[in-house]
Amino acid sequence: MTEAEQQALVLAKETQEQGLDYLRKILLAPVYDVAIESELTPLTKLSSRLGNQIFLKREDQQPVHSFKIRGAYNKLVNLTEEQCIHGVIAASAGNHAQGLALAANKLGIKATIVMPITTPDIKVDNVRRFGAEVRLVGKSFNEAQVAALDFSRDENKTIVPPFDDIDVIAGQGTVAKELLQQHPKVEVVFIPVGGGGLLAGMSVYLKQLRPNIKVIGVEAEDSACLKAAMEAGKPVDLAQVGLFADGVAVKRIGENTFNVIKHYCDDVITVTTDEICTSIKDIFEQTRVISEPAGALSLAGLQKYCKTSVGDEALVAILSGANMNFHTLRYISERCELGEQKEAVLAVKIPEKKGSFRTFCHALDGRVITEFNYRYATKADGSHKKANIFVGVRTSGEDDRNHLLSLLTEKDYQATDLTDNELAKLHVRYMIGGQNSLPTRERIFRFQFPEYPGALEKFLDTLGEHWNITLFHYRNHGAAFGQVLAGFEVKNDDQLAFFNHLKDLGYEWQEETENKAYQAFLN
Repeated sequence: MTEAEQQALVLAKETQEQGLDYLRKILLAPVYDVAIESELTPLTKLSSRLGNQIFLKREDQQPVHSFKIRGAYNKLVNLTEEQCIHGVIAASAGNHAQGLALAANKLGIKATIVMPITTPDIKVDNVRRFGAEVRLVGKSFNEAQVAALDFSRDENKTIVPPFDDIDVIAGQGTVAKELLQQHPKVEVVFIPVGGGGLLAGMSVYLKQLRPNIKVIGVEAEDSACLKAAMEAGKPVDLAQVGLFADGVAVKRIGENTFNVIKHYCDDVITVTTDEICTSIKDIFEQTRVISEPAGALSLAGLQKYCKTSVGDEALVAILSGANMNFHTLRYISERCELGEQKEAVLAVKIPEKKGSFRTFCHALDGRVITEFNYRYATKADGSHKKANIFVGVRTSGEDDRNHLLSLLTEKDYQATDLTDNELAKLHVRYMIGGQNSLPTRERIFRFQFPEYPGALEKFLDTLGEHWNITLFHYRNHGAAFGQVLAGFEVKNDDQLAFFNHLKDLGYEWQEETENKAYQAFLN
């Protein structure tokens, strides 16, 4: 036997022992002291539409409306008395906090939760309702986590990790135990991924008992830390993380979780914000439950899988949580039609003359206009031959959208498809109104920052007054993050200093000067 074969044999034995150890821990986890066996709900309408048997594992039914209660309770019951004397502490933006608070309350342990000041009120209030002390520190999870470590050291409290812990992983694995009891013949299971606790616990259990079952992790496209780890062969830090699906907004997959996932997860699917919003709507229409974005993640991955699958398979998605900030619903509703491909967003040039809008409407061949933005614009020489309009049109899907673009081209309209253009969807559609007449070059940037009282003022203060702001759009849609579009007058000899200033700001940003939506309506 070669050295490589010997190493492979040792690794296989270690993996088998690891799997059996987790299996024992999952089977013995006493989570039903606080958790319930959640329902497996058939999604009949979606099944018919997608040609598969689709089910939803309803972790929204837990007392804290998420699966996190399982791992938190299993961790606490495995602590020693000495570890509990001064209480436990955790950093969390929401669901782990609520799970730990209820678990600690049940066991008579004092719990302290450190939460970012951006945390939605519904989650803060629920944590306090379950009897835990809440300390609001920092504008991000990372800042809250650093503070929690400091409090733990100074006050001798025991840290309870949200995902990267063997007992937490085993507690989350009890979801899989229920699933196989409820549907022994399930073929593919879709599991949301943040730090990987749920995926690790479920995948090791499923594969130990049903090796042929397919396990697929689902991540938000803008926080795909597992995909990055799979490609690198080890956990790595993401440069930045999107905040829409805040329950899975994790920069680095856990070490313990990745050590399990790499052996038992078959594939990873990433989904967009629009696809998540569409799944939130589908869950509501089937169950009348409003899922949080992270909770709908796995169904979004399932729907993406169905586009290329053979069909007639038994598929299960995990609805991992339903702690939704009500004010975020406005944003989700706006994005749903785009995610379903039910609306096309276009920039179209039409003649600048009377009756041209009416003629354009006729050219749409009976389709409904959902939005129309236009401003009269005269050129410097006094001419105004063409108008650039921003228009939303109701469509039945991607094929219909492509057909519409072909139809407009045949009728000599210049149309640019902006349906998948983030700048157009987040900003431009709300600010059509005039074009740039600056003699110097304008540079356009999109910023994202944590949303909290005074955040916009802080953002403006940080930008400073070194460069003239030529354009600005900000819209608060009730989420944990703010989006700003800003234009700056930047002279050629100032560019190096300007970009150095942007790097020093500490905000996530990207330049959009060449974006088609900006070029069409604001440049």
